[in-house]
Amino acid sequence: MSAILHQISYKIISIVIAFLSVFGYSGNYLKADSSQWNTNYKYVFVHGLMGWGYYDTSYKFMPYWGMFGGDLMEYLDDKGFDCYAASVAPTSSAWDRACELYAQLTGTVVDYGEAHSKKCGHDRFGEDYTGNALINEWSEKDKINLLGHSFGGATVRLFASMMETGSAEEKAATKDSELSDFFKGGKGDWIYSVTSLAAPHNGTTAYCSSEGEDEIGAYDTAAYDMYIDNAFALNKTIITYKNTYYFSIACDATVQNEDGTYSPVKSKMESLFISSSEEMGSFTGVTNGGYVIDESWQKNDGLVNTNSALAPSDAPSTEYNADNVKAGIWNIMPVYNGDHMSLQGGLLKTNDVKDLYVEHLGMINKLKKNTAVKHR
Repeated sequence: MSAILHQISYKIISIVIAFLSVFGYSGNYLKADSSQWNTNYKYVFVHGLMGWGYYDTSYKFMPYWGMFGGDLMEYLDDKGFDCYAASVAPTSSAWDRACELYAQLTGTVVDYGEAHSKKCGHDRFGEDYTGNALINEWSEKDKINLLGHSFGGATVRLFASMMETGSAEEKAATKDSELSDFFKGGKGDWIYSVTSLAAPHNGTTAYCSSEGEDEIGAYDTAAYDMYIDNAFALNKTIITYKNTYYFSIACDATVQNEDGTYSPVKSKMESLFISSSEEMGSFTGVTNGGYVIDESWQKNDGLVNTNSALAPSDAPSTEYNADNVKAGIWNIMPVYNGDHMSLQGGLLKTNDVKDLYVEHLGMINKLKKNTAVKHR
C-alpha cells in the first residue's frame, strides 16, 4: 500500500472509531513552571497530510492533537499555555496551506494569489474567515509560535518565510490595492518560533519505489512537494529568518539489521506504517534529479526518513543546546523514539506526549523576549 493510502486509511479509521472513544486524562503529568517564563505567546499547531483542526467537525470527536489520549490543546491550555489547532487543506500544496493559515489567523478571505492561482488553474479566493479568526490578536508585539506536524512542518516553514519576504511573483502580477498583505512581507517578527514535528524537510522515500522516484502529474499538491527533488527546490525558496527561533523533532521507530538495513520496531510502529517502513529501511537509489539516496536515509518513522526530519537542506542548523539556544538557526532536538503518529499522541498505539510538549513549550517561553532587531 502506498504512503498516501496509508495516511488516508488512518484518517478514515480515526473518524470511525472516534465515536467509540472516551477521552480523559489520568496519571501525574509534568507541571509547567510559569514563574520562569519570559513570554507566553500563542501556540498555533498545524496538522499534516490528511489532518484536521478546530474548523473541522471531526476534531470534536477525535482531536488530531492527542487522539485517544485526549485533546492536547485542551491539556496544554490547562497548563497555562495558549494553544490553537489550525485547519488547512488535507492534501494541498505548502503554498495553498500557508495562504489558508494566514486567512485563519487574520480572519480574512483566503487569497491564493493572482499569479499562483492562474499558474495552477484554480480559483484565486477560498473560504471566508471574516469574523471567525482562529486567534484574537496577532502583531509584532503579540507574536505567535508555530508547530507543524509532518507536512505541517513544510507549511509553517513556508508561511514564516513568506511573512518576512512576501512574494515577488504576486507583487508583480497584482495591483498593490488588490495585493494580500501576506504577499507584501515585512512581518517576519510576528513569528517568535517555528517547531517542526516529524516533518519531511527534504522529502521522503515513502514516495519512491525500488526502481526510483514515481512520477506525479499535479504539482500544486502536498504529494508533489514531498518528492525529494521537489522538497529541495521548495527549500531554496524558504529563508531562515534571523529573529525567529527554529526547532525540529525527528522520529525513529526502526532497528538496524545485521545487513545494515533497518526494520520497524513493531511494538512502536502503527500497523498502517509497517510495510512502508520496511521499504524505506532498505531503499537506496537516485532521484530523477540526480540526488543519491544512500543508507543514511534508511532510519525512519514509517512515513518520513529520520535524517530528512532533522533540518532543511541548505539551512543553518546545530544540535540543541539548552544553554545556547540561538535564533536564525535550526536547533535539532534529540530524536524521538516513536513512529510518525507518536508526536500526535498515536492512534491504535496510544502515546502520551503531554510532558514532551509541556517541556518544549515551557522552554520556548523561557527564551529571550526581545529577539527582534530593528527591521530594515
